[in-house]
Amino acid sequence: MGVDKFNHEGYYDPTTYEALTNIHREEMAADKKAAYLPHGGCVQSISGDVETNVMNAKRYSRFAAQKNAIPVTPYLLYPQFMDDSNEAEREMAMHFNYVLLGKCTEVWVFGGVISRGMAREIGVAKKRRMKIRWFTQDLKEVGEYD
Repeated sequence: MGVDKFNHEGYYDPTTYEALTNIHREEMAADKKAAYLPHGGCVQSISGDVETNVMNAKRYSRFAAQKNAIPVTPYLLYPQFMDDSNEAEREMAMHFNYVLLGKCTEVWVFGGVISRGMAREIGVAKKRRMKIRWFTQDLKEVGEYD
């Protein structure tokens, strides 16, 4: 904003300048707060029945978006070009997941059965003191852990 320290006649006017600057600062803070959406890392099992799990990942991501969170769901990307049955590629994908998890402010865990990979991601989230939200497969929230 171009708040001028001088009035329209060219005289120094610090009171008006300070008032308009404060108003502008408050408006910017309100806009920023209104635009904030948490990044939610969606954690779920992908190994096993990959096709069904990818469909579930899509459903969970849509749910997160509808709840005004930005879904971070690498399980929708990596199976397209990486083989989950190849241990080296699986470990590489898990490393990618941990990096992306670091960009999230919350972790959303879906489903009742916790796989080995999910347990590792949840452990990383706990270590980073991230907010963890637990959901059933039917998208019902069952708990929260800070």
